[in-house]
Amino acid sequence: MTPPSELIVRDATSADYERINEIYNWTIIDNHVSFDTEPWDLARRAEWAAARGDDLHCLVGELDGEVVGVTYSSNYRPKPAYRSSKETTIVLDTAHLGRGFGSVLLSALLARLRSVDAHRAVAIIALPNDGSVALHLKLGYTIVGTLTDAGMKRGTFYDTMLLERPI
Repeated sequence: MTPPSELIVRDATSADYERINEIYNWTIIDNHVSFDTEPWDLARRAEWAAARGDDLHCLVGELDGEVVGVTYSSNYRPKPAYRSSKETTIVLDTAHLGRGFGSVLLSALLARLRSVDAHRAVAIIALPNDGSVALHLKLGYTIVGTLTDAGMKRGTFYDTMLLERPI
């Protein structure tokens, strides 16, 4: 097992978009983790990246030259009063789950959020997802509540859990 200390965390670049999509699209195609219903292509990822402000970050974790995970912040809600609250997202390649890389990546993102004076980090987790819930609790998030039947995917309703933590 490779220890998490060997994971290189860096800013994502446009050269990473294809690999980010490979990792993220798994959450769309093969399970319920993302409430997106159509896979992302390179054009959509480039538009997404271009629309992000300086206070939003996208980091990748690289192991032996391969991107194995991505974490990023988004504006929690569009209204201006929410601007200091950032939603955090983390997705790992399924071959690298349970190795501590999620903690390394998400911790790095939280550190970046402190640098832009974000006040609150929010995570929204589609349930069931025990690994993601455990990761967020480990990093100081607390459970705020659960929305039942919050989204439907492939004919099934899924709950979402809302978690938060101060930055």
